[in-house]
Amino acid sequence: MSRTGFLTYLCLFTACCWSSEAMPRKVSQEAVNDRPVIGVLTQLVSDDVMKPFGKTYIPASYVKYLESGGSRVMPIRLTLTTADYENIFKKINGLLFIGGAVDLETSDFARVAKVFYRLAVEANDAGDSFPIWGTCMGMQLLTVLVAEKNLLTRTTAENVALPLNLTTEAHSSRMFTGFPDELMKALTQEPLTGNFHHYGVTVQNFQENTKLHSFFSLLSTNVAESGAHFVSTIEGRRYPFYGVQWHPEVNRFQWDRELNFPHSAHAVQLSSLLAQFFVNEGRRSLHRFDNPEEEASSLIYSYTPVYAGNFTGYEQIYFF
Repeated sequence: MSRTGFLTYLCLFTACCWSSEAMPRKVSQEAVNDRPVIGVLTQLVSDDVMKPFGKTYIPASYVKYLESGGSRVMPIRLTLTTADYENIFKKINGLLFIGGAVDLETSDFARVAKVFYRLAVEANDAGDSFPIWGTCMGMQLLTVLVAEKNLLTRTTAENVALPLNLTTEAHSSRMFTGFPDELMKALTQEPLTGNFHHYGVTVQNFQENTKLHSFFSLLSTNVAESGAHFVSTIEGRRYPFYGVQWHPEVNRFQWDRELNFPHSAHAVQLSSLLAQFFVNEGRRSLHRFDNPEEEASSLIYSYTPVYAGNFTGYEQIYFF
């Protein structure tokens, strides 16, 4: 065999070996779920104007936010048993704690969140990826669950859009991986994050609590109206748990003129990339429904949102 012929044979042999042995192993390691379902905890209706429509609710902006990232949504009621939640956990691929106002230690919202948090920690410890995202009150709740105590203080940033003070850890984080340089720069200079909160975790409380700062990386901070520095973005060091004190869903899906919702091109891009990021985290979970009929009946599509723009700051709300 000539030298040229031998080299050709060697290349073909190497390619065949690689495609028949190495390729399947790589595909198996990166198996993904292209039909993810993200669970969203409902919240108890407390405003009188909303009570005629149902006992619990989810603002439609959160649903649209998750759907825009490529997932389906399952509303999770607050009146089920622990066994019911354990069963649901096996079928969904991630969980979102929405914003709002409830007691972070004694409410039904906190009780149910604690069940899912425990299941998520156990699953991730066993190599079964399951992500959790907390927005505003949802992030506050994550800090309570991790610290096992309420560390919130007054950090009012009400109806204001702000840039983020990114930490050095932000640039090596999972959350912001792949963000264009232009957007990362804009994130620190333009008011891309809508804030609507009165309480939060100060940077000092975060750093002084061993459980919190060992569990979460601090990705960004902001300054409250009082001058207090508060934690605004966190990411689990070992776990796919994420929290933002601001509201990425409003950038694309809420439009009340009296509220400072960021709608610039960069704000929309930020919201879009974060939705995709979290849903992609959910794709790593292979939990699923065994019964297609049960799956169909459990999803948000069975419900019709109510127009609420004339009596709330939301355009649409799902009631349950």
